[in-house]
Amino acid sequence: MPTRREPTARQLRLATELRKLREAAGLTARQAAAMLGVSNVQISQIESGLSGVSEQRLRRLAAHYACTDEEFVDALVAMATDRTRGWWEEYRGLLPTSFLDLSELEHHACFLRHVAILYVPGLLQTEDYSRAVFSSRLPELTPDELELRIEHRKARQQFDIPYEAVIHEAALRIRVSDRATSRAQLARLLELSEAPHITLRAIPFDLDGFAMASSTMTYAGGPLPKLDTVVRDALHGSNFIDSEAQLNTYRTSFHKVEGASLAPGRTRDLIHALAKEL
Repeated sequence: MPTRREPTARQLRLATELRKLREAAGLTARQAAAMLGVSNVQISQIESGLSGVSEQRLRRLAAHYACTDEEFVDALVAMATDRTRGWWEEYRGLLPTSFLDLSELEHHACFLRHVAILYVPGLLQTEDYSRAVFSSRLPELTPDELELRIEHRKARQQFDIPYEAVIHEAALRIRVSDRATSRAQLARLLELSEAPHITLRAIPFDLDGFAMASSTMTYAGGPLPKLDTVVRDALHGSNFIDSEAQLNTYRTSFHKVEGASLAPGRTRDLIHALAKEL
């Protein structure tokens, strides 16, 4: 297979999982190469995401690595053989790679969970709200860059998988622009909260003894729990987290935040009340 110059986050995840399987089997890259009858360079390229791997070779590797989890191997095969050109590819070279990787992750996710502290989650934002958020970025975006980001965000919002967002009252109250923008955003949240695939929960200011929702995170469910991914935003872009230990920590964290948040009905009541204040 041809060598890639810039593998996507999904391709890197496949590569990482294959390397983990080899290491768990106690085999070196040289030994794995010998089993397939290929060079060490080819194994290195596969395990760095620079080269793809066929279904036949992937299954041979899994057998050599004594991986008996057929469901997991099938999931890896699906990742390796997917040749779908996603809508986000239209933005390659126009937007940062992290934008495209996030779109690809969301497209393939089985469910999404989000904890938001200061901003309404991007998947739930109105156009005016998104415009205000992107306009505040430094260095300042050009008009064309701004419109591309807004267009891309609107495209991401066309999803139908289960989505649960826990939003702190701070994010509901902060005015990223003016009163009209905030009022329209709250109305949009109320509208989306009625969608069958969307669940909204709020963390009110008056909740006692709660210090767990200290940072934003997105949790994307894979076909199997071991293929879940957590996304954390940073100044330089998004960090994709996939180690089993960290995933368990974030699962626990989300469930604690979820358990302490308001039920969907009470969340709608809070949003209604905040909208009336505007």
